[in-house]
Amino acid sequence: MRGVPQKWQPETNFAAFVGMLEVAAAEGVDLMVTPECWLDGYAAADKESGPVRLRDVAQEPGASSYLQSVAGKAREHAMYVCFGFTGMVGGKLYNAAGLWNRDGCLVGVYHKTHLQSHDLQFTPGGGLPVWSTEFGPIGIMICADRRWPETARTLRLQGARLILNPSYGMCHDENECWMRTRGYENQCFIAFVHPRVGFVVDPRGRIHANEEGDRPALLVCDVDLSDARDDNHIRDRRPELYGIIGQCGTDTERGRPEDDPQT
Repeated sequence: MRGVPQKWQPETNFAAFVGMLEVAAAEGVDLMVTPECWLDGYAAADKESGPVRLRDVAQEPGASSYLQSVAGKAREHAMYVCFGFTGMVGGKLYNAAGLWNRDGCLVGVYHKTHLQSHDLQFTPGGGLPVWSTEFGPIGIMICADRRWPETARTLRLQGARLILNPSYGMCHDENECWMRTRGYENQCFIAFVHPRVGFVVDPRGRIHANEEGDRPALLVCDVDLSDARDDNHIRDRRPELYGIIGQCGTDTERGRPEDDPQT
C-alpha cells in the first residue's frame, strides 16, 4: 500500500487504509502492508511532535478501537495485514507494526529497534521476532532498521523467508541498492513499503515488482517463498569468525588485518 498519510489525523488515515484494503480484497491479496506509522501519519517526524503530544495518537494493542478495526477488517476479508502505528505499552511509546492473520488474530507486534533523531521520542524495541504463517516464517523491520545488515540477517537466520519493511524516510536510488543487497545477501524476499514507493526484492537481489508516485496506490505481486533457499550465502557462512559483530563499542584496534599472523 502506497500513499502519503496526514500527520495527527488517525481517522482520515484509517479511512484511507480501509479504502485500499477493499481494493486489495478485490484483487485477491493475501497480505497487505502499510507504510511506517500509517495511522498517525508518522507524527513523530513533525517538528511540533514530542513525547507528550505523541501520546494523543498512540495506540494500546489491547484497547485501541482502530487496531480492533484492523483485526475486524483482516477477518472480514480473510487477509493478513501488517499495519503501522505509534504504539504504547506500559506507558512507553513505540514505533510499531502489527501483523494480523486471516482470522483477525494478532500474530505479533514489532517495535522498531534502531532509533535516530526524531525517533528518540520512542523506546527502542528489545527483539527481532519472526512469526510462523501459512506462507512461511515472516519478520518485520521498520525503516532505518534496514541500514544495519545484522537486522535482516538476524531475521533470516530465524527462518524468515519474507521480511516486511514498513518505511517513511529515504526512498532514493541508494535505498533501492541497499534493499537489493539485503535480499541478495540473505537469499530472501523483502517488501519495502513507503508512502511514495513500494517494491519487492527477490532472493537474487532483483526488483521483483515496483510502484512509484505520490497518489495512493496498491502494488500487487505474487511471490513464491520456496525460492528463498538456505544454500549459498546462508549455508556457507563462517559464524566462528564473526564474534566481534556481537560486541559493543567502536574499538577500531580490534580485528585489524595486521593482528592476524595469517594475513
